[in-house]
Amino acid sequence: MKSIKAIVLDLDGTLTNDAKEITPRTHDTLMRAQQKGLRVILASGRPTYGISAIADELEIGKYGGFVLAFNGGKIIEWGAEPRIIAERILDPAFVEPLHAAAKEAGCEILTYQGEGIAATNTRNKYVLHEAFINKMPVVQYEDFVRQVQHPINKCLIVGDPQRLIPLEHRLAKSFEGQLSVYRSAAFFLECVPQGIDKAASLQVLTEKMGISREEMIAVGDGYNDLSMIRFAGMGVAMANAARDVQDAADYITYSNQEDGVAHVVDKFFLRPLEANRD
Repeated sequence: MKSIKAIVLDLDGTLTNDAKEITPRTHDTLMRAQQKGLRVILASGRPTYGISAIADELEIGKYGGFVLAFNGGKIIEWGAEPRIIAERILDPAFVEPLHAAAKEAGCEILTYQGEGIAATNTRNKYVLHEAFINKMPVVQYEDFVRQVQHPINKCLIVGDPQRLIPLEHRLAKSFEGQLSVYRSAAFFLECVPQGIDKAASLQVLTEKMGISREEMIAVGDGYNDLSMIRFAGMGVAMANAARDVQDAADYITYSNQEDGVAHVVDKFFLRPLEANRD
């Protein structure tokens, strides 16, 4: 395996613990690794605003890091003045049928407007969970389809898994070749432009960074992390990841409650680096 030059990290269930925080050990390990040349890429289904505080906490802009927001729908070179490298926009024509499908299934739909979340039900527990994750306020849109201000990068349908799973299958079939539809959590259904996933965006980014996929580690726990885990030279799943995600990985680390990311950085970057210097 080639020497590692970059690590791609999902956020929820991976980099952050269940309180949505980076533990001191994981923070310190990533800071030491960046100081020794490792570049950090944060890849999440979150909107840019929901990632920015973590990107700044880890100072990834100082060390040549990047943000992949909206599951890779927006690629940003981080820094004092973040610069968009590439971006895909959701066609406004899809909002109405997605809204209708969510309503018919007994689910809610939301999107992102500036620094806030626009949703069909601000009291829904899954909508509130998305707001908690991103530290963003929620606004009720009584007429969602007409109130949404474009452009937007994605819609997120939320609901109980027993409703969301069959809806995922129906939408994936109905919009085959037009939209990418997949779950990022049991209760979150991502609806993004066709072909948007974390691996596709990493392909663009490796060319921009001048590195190969073999020089990259990707760490995640969710179904929307599968593509990047398979893409990277070293694909890592968290111990708390779904079984399908673990089966696709080259290595399984500790859980997000046990500093699994710090363990990966130690094992595959810091220790080999120190060994090569001895």
